Amino acid sequence: MATWGIDLGTWRARWLALPAGIVIVAAGLLLPWADRFPRAWQLPLAKCVTVWNKALAAEIGGSTRFFAHFIEVPISAAIALFAKGADLRLAQSVLHLPPLSWVGLVGSAIWLARRTGGWRLATIQAVGCAYLLVFGQWTAAMLTLASVVISVPFALGLGVLLGLAAYRVPKVNKWLVTPALDLMQTVPAFAYLIPMLILFGFGPVSAMLATVIFALPPMARVTTLALSQLSPEIVELAAVIGCTRAQAMWRVLVPSAMPMLLIGFKQTVMMTLNMVIIASMIGAGGLGFDVLLALRQLDIGRGFEAGSAIVVLAIMLDRQGRALASGWSKGEERRGGGYRLGLGGAAWLLLTTVLGLWVAAVGKFPHAFQITTGNLLNDAVTWINVNFFDTIEAGRVFVLLHLMNPIRIFLTSAPWLAVAGLVALASALLGGWRLGLLAVLVLAFCLLTGLWDKTMITLYLCLSAAIVSVLMGLPLAFAGVCWLGFGRVLNVWIELLQTMPSFVYLIPVVMLFRVGDIAALIAIVAFAVTPVIRYTMAAFEAVPGHLIEAGHAMGCSPAQMLRYIRLPMALPAILLGISQCFLFSLAMVVITALVGTRDLGQEVYIALTNADTGRGIVAGLCLGLMGILIDRMFKVAAARLGRSEPGAET
Repeated sequence: MATWGIDLGTWRARWLALPAGIVIVAAGLLLPWADRFPRAWQLPLAKCVTVWNKALAAEIGGSTRFFAHFIEVPISAAIALFAKGADLRLAQSVLHLPPLSWVGLVGSAIWLARRTGGWRLATIQAVGCAYLLVFGQWTAAMLTLASVVISVPFALGLGVLLGLAAYRVPKVNKWLVTPALDLMQTVPAFAYLIPMLILFGFGPVSAMLATVIFALPPMARVTTLALSQLSPEIVELAAVIGCTRAQAMWRVLVPSAMPMLLIGFKQTVMMTLNMVIIASMIGAGGLGFDVLLALRQLDIGRGFEAGSAIVVLAIMLDRQGRALASGWSKGEERRGGGYRLGLGGAAWLLLTTVLGLWVAAVGKFPHAFQITTGNLLNDAVTWINVNFFDTIEAGRVFVLLHLMNPIRIFLTSAPWLAVAGLVALASALLGGWRLGLLAVLVLAFCLLTGLWDKTMITLYLCLSAAIVSVLMGLPLAFAGVCWLGFGRVLNVWIELLQTMPSFVYLIPVVMLFRVGDIAALIAIVAFAVTPVIRYTMAAFEAVPGHLIEAGHAMGCSPAQMLRYIRLPMALPAILLGISQCFLFSLAMVVITALVGTRDLGQEVYIALTNADTGRGIVAGLCLGLMGILIDRMFKVAAARLGRSEPGAET
């Protein structure tokens, strides 16, 4: 079978790469225009996009406003139901209908958890609700939940339809759907907010639409994958029994793929929750707005409580989603009693809400029972900064001088022609002319749009975070494989880190390290180290047992087992984990713009604050395209390593 790439170990690759690399570096150093990309060559793409978008908004403004008014109805209903209530206008008076009481919602959450996940899940839900109530985060959490409840069905429906279309037409999936989903999942979340803000204005409608677009890719991917992996016998069965195409899809194929589709459902819920927090910047409100306001005011106590509430709500939704997925995947259906149970739950909510009209403590959690740790946390942070300032400052300066500054100086001072040429050459040698052409197009886009310097700063932050993540993640993962108890603790910690929305990582960082590149690095590492640990643990655990036994039989020491057996076999999967680490870093870069970075993330953030559509979209595309290029390079490297492993052909 022919391969498009060139084997890096052959003499041909060395003879091609060496002179080409020398020519590229020499050209970058000697040519006068190769040091800094000439401004005259740059294209005003951002301004053109801004002008075009404004013209489009003016042309279809009436239609978008009508559509926004139509979409606003379910959003307003959900907000009224969960958080604010509604005003019912009568003949000469206004009757205020309260939201669902906290007693009813808490009871319903615990009851549902008990039926689907047992007492353990019910306890988790009860503790989560207690935190939201006692720390005064209930109303904000219900606003966030209302956004999730409305956004998730839209994201699921559009994702399933897109996945079905990709499954039906494989060529469309390969050339259109998959690249579009790749771009959607690498473009930063903030970039979705800007066109929505221009087209639909500031408010919950824009926030919901941005959330839906951001959250649908996982469901689309899982739908296509689930249907593609179905047994051929199932497809043949639908044809044998005389089903039409629609009947075969909705009555045979989709029900058969339901266990995997429920995994996509859970991922969509979590991405919706994450995006709802970010969308608070354009009017979503809720917990995300509280965190954002606390960060702007450096109110550590308030930010920590609101951020913890986000984590609590995310854990509650995640665990409940897992329980529902597990029950449905095992076929635990209760169709007979489902209708009666639904009526019973609705009656319970109605009864407690009506009771709250007469008993205030039932309708609204008493303020006297609420507590806050804001002052305590602020005092604790002050004490840490006063007593450990020198230690923290020494660590910060050490990391800056010995890791971050050398990378930044190299990337920002190196000639653009040398960097772009070497990256394109490496891509071509690694993956063939297709990957090399992709590298050329991506780097040309960054140069022609005038964002080369911002791109290099972004790569400097992501590369620094990737190095720290690998240095931390690999030893932790190996220790987790060797010591099972530590591995269980590590898995719990990784699940917690993956559950937390990205905004939350900024709060403890700002507490201790203030704003700047070090704060951004720590937040990115906390967010991006999880795939390194998870992929590495899975790779080490997947090493064939007969190889381990052979190593022991040969008398290998633990260090030799790691060097000659475990690490070579696990390296392809570890590379995929590092690739995900880079993608996570690129996604986090936009969030860290809130703590003072000067990269593409800041471009997107400034564009959002100024409603500059072109600037935000172009910067977001730079981030997305860089993510796609890095992901493709790591995947090709992992595939080549996998093919080169001993026994890989058997």
